[in-house]
Amino acid sequence: MDPDVSILLHCASWRGLREWQVQVELSSRFNRHASPDIEEHIESMWEERIKREPWLFNGAKFRLHSTNWTTHHNSGQQCCCSGEKGHDEAHKHAQCGEQHAVPLPNTYSGDSPVVKSHSLKGSGCLGEPRRVLLSLQLGLTCYKDYLGTNWSERVGELQRRGAVELGDPQSLLAQPLGVGAVMATADGQVVLLKRSQKVAEAAGLLDIPGGHPEPKAVCNGISEESITIESLQGKEEAVLKEIFSSVLAEIRDEVNVPLSSLSEPILLGVALNHTSAGRPSAEFYVRCFLTADEVKTVYRRGGPEANESTDVVFLEETEWLALDESAPLWSELCPSAKGAIILHQKVMPVNDQNQNV
Repeated sequence: MDPDVSILLHCASWRGLREWQVQVELSSRFNRHASPDIEEHIESMWEERIKREPWLFNGAKFRLHSTNWTTHHNSGQQCCCSGEKGHDEAHKHAQCGEQHAVPLPNTYSGDSPVVKSHSLKGSGCLGEPRRVLLSLQLGLTCYKDYLGTNWSERVGELQRRGAVELGDPQSLLAQPLGVGAVMATADGQVVLLKRSQKVAEAAGLLDIPGGHPEPKAVCNGISEESITIESLQGKEEAVLKEIFSSVLAEIRDEVNVPLSSLSEPILLGVALNHTSAGRPSAEFYVRCFLTADEVKTVYRRGGPEANESTDVVFLEETEWLALDESAPLWSELCPSAKGAIILHQKVMPVNDQNQNV
């Protein structure tokens, strides 16, 4: 596999997951572990960065600590692909495909869900079909911490220290959760954006639409700098909604496609970007009801984040699904796009990708 990217988890057993099949857990236990010397280093890096780029500003982000597969009823057939075991265990399960321990839900066939739920609460009736849920264990972090840990020249040292002291090489890193979209048009084209030379990461490369879910979106009336994990407690459903809806908002803002022209997002899995020390991104499949020509037209009108890209590029979905490291185009792709391709290939193979939308 390309060293720039790896797969933390994929949803191939269900050809992707909808929002009602996922839940979030929020806790300060899932925050980055702090240490006085690391905090000093973060502050020093931030001060240097804003001197060079005074337009930068800090902002709260969700931190992905770990993930767990579970089922609505506990039958002993569970697969925990991360949790307290740390990311190494998660990588082992995801990369070898050991997700067979979680049974295929009886409800999956593209039908409407039996129960729309974001939690493990339920009646527990023995005759009920299983409802597979993916649990995302989230803490809180910020952009400043991301630059000072994941992008620090000391990141290797931080990972070694985290592994030795805390049993998790990512425990001292910010690990903000990103989102990205494999956006397919009505005529079977995947949408890619050529990133501007002025963006902070992967300048000039081809990327999928994406960004970050924002804690401030679920904390009305609270200033950005005042957001804490405690202020998010009890808002788990709103946080989950923000994660799934934020990927649509990114398409709207970057490609200028109206939300009314986009399908429900389907979660393909989570990819790790190793050019930024394993930063996680939830990758989704979204069907657009516009053709490629129509998308090109609205893109050229310019959206709120039009400055982040210089052009829109289209690729036949079948060609996209056939891409690998041997393709000349591969070297022009951002790690996030590479991760999305790998997940799309695993979860919705050729001639199967439309069954879950």
